[in-house]
Amino acid sequence: MESESKVFFKSKNPIFILALIIVGLISVLFIFKNILFESSLALKSYGKISMDPEIAFNNTKPTFLEFYAEWCEVCKEMAPKIIESKNKYQNDINFVFLDVDNPKWEKYIKQFNVNGIPQMVFLDNNFKTRASLIGFKDEILINNALDKLLDSKQELDIIPVSKFSKIQNHPKDTIKPRSHS
Repeated sequence: MESESKVFFKSKNPIFILALIIVGLISVLFIFKNILFESSLALKSYGKISMDPEIAFNNTKPTFLEFYAEWCEVCKEMAPKIIESKNKYQNDINFVFLDVDNPKWEKYIKQFNVNGIPQMVFLDNNFKTRASLIGFKDEILINNALDKLLDSKQELDIIPVSKFSKIQNHPKDTIKPRSHS
């Protein structure tokens, strides 16, 4: 009887192992999907949580300005952390998020010479650009820059451009969905 049970488990063992592998893969895919979904949701909320640029540029607070696009993978990756930073600093700093695919923001895209996204511009309370960053930046770096923005005596460090999405002008020089690299 005992030898029959050993034979049974040996013959079922590969199926059991395969089932475990499948369950493991499904779990990993589910977790990865949720992380991507959270990032996409965070980015889509930018329009709702953004301060109107005209209000931000005409009050006495410094401003964090981010140019983004919903198709930008780097923007999606950074969005949850940017929202955390907004929640931390929103009483002291204006947060403005402008979608480069919205023709309404074309004048700001030209004014701030946006040629890659995400592009983050740190403006002091006199509307002077203290720093402009292009590409992926981690939460610590952004929060350090926001701290320095609040202290007008501290210089913001120059940070090299990193992973970003290129923006290419449409032949008619209108704002349209851009290519993604």
